[in-house]
Parts: sequence; C-alpha cells; structure tokens
Amino acid sequence: MEFDVLIEIPRGSRNKYEVDHETGRMRLDRTLFTSTQYPADYGFIEDTLGEDGDPLDALVLVHGDPLFPGVLVRCRAIGMFRMTDEKGGDDKVLAVPTADPRLEHLRDIHHLPEFDRLEIQHFFEVYKELEPGKSVEGANWVNRREAEAEIDRSRTRLAESPHEDAHEAEVSDSDDQTPVENRREQ
Repeated sequence: MEFDVLIEIPRGSRNKYEVDHETGRMRLDRTLFTSTQYPADYGFIEDTLGEDGDPLDALVLVHGDPLFPGVLVRCRAIGMFRMTDEKGGDDKVLAVPTADPRLEHLRDIHHLPEFDRLEIQHFFEVYKELEPGKSVEGANWVNRREAEAEIDRSRTRLAESPHEDAHEAEVSDSDDQTPVENRREQ
C-alpha cells in the first residue's frame, strides 16, 4: 500500500506547524514547551480522517537532510505508534519513502532498530508534559499490517463523515475569487 504524506514539521524542529485547512497555508501552531525535537519528519496522510478528527498523522523516516513543510512524499507504512492523548486516539503511522532504495530493508516495525523505536516513543511520551491540559495516556507499537488497516479505516471514516461534504464545498468554491465573507448562498 502506498500513500502520500504532506510534511508539516521537519525532523529536528521544536516548532509545531500545521496546515490551515481554510487557507491551505502553513501556520505555526506552537513551539513545544519541552526541549524535545521531532525525531522524524512529521505530517499527515492525505485523504484520511483519524479518530481525533484530524487527518491521520505520519512520521516519515528519510535518509539525509530533513524535509521542509509543504513537501508531499510518496510513502509506505512499516508500523504505527498507537497512542491516546487527552482527546482520544491519536495514532502515528511510521513510514518510509517508496523511492528510497536505502530504506528498502525497512518492511515492518521489527526491522527498525529498537533504539530508534525507543527514541520515537520517548518523544511522544514526553513532548506534551509541560503543556497545561495536554497529556499522553497510553501508547504501543503495532506492525505494518495494523498500520495499513488503520489507514483504510481512516479513509472510510473520511468518506462517511460530514467533513467530506464540507471539503468538497471548499474545493468547488476555490475557483471563486470572491472573499468567503462576501459570498452569498445561491
């Protein structure tokens, strides 16, 4: 299974950027309160809806330099960090670019060295610790098959949600250059 991940946050950053789905531009959400840095390039899988009401999150392991916000990467899953936070399910698919032969050996979560898994796990266990009202309540690693099943569920969730209708309306209105507040219902 292949899919596109839109990168929001480069590896090594403490800034949490998010796509503003109204403008289509990157917005600084916050700087992490802890001294931790994102252990991999981070974004979301396009055309999905996670349990938290946002697109399904993904970390992309890239050989070489970090990516930059707004880059689209064709990926395949190798596993998933199943996580619950203060809002509920907040899973993180762990992926690699399909076009990088240096990462071909990473086919499932057990192929990733244990220390790399522990580093990613530690980040998600502590990155919200100093933020009022935020927490991580439970987490564990699952294999590629379970990650792909969650991607399928998140695509179904999007297709069955009212978000899809709203998204289609945004797309159909995107050719209209009239400011949103000046548009009238027809």
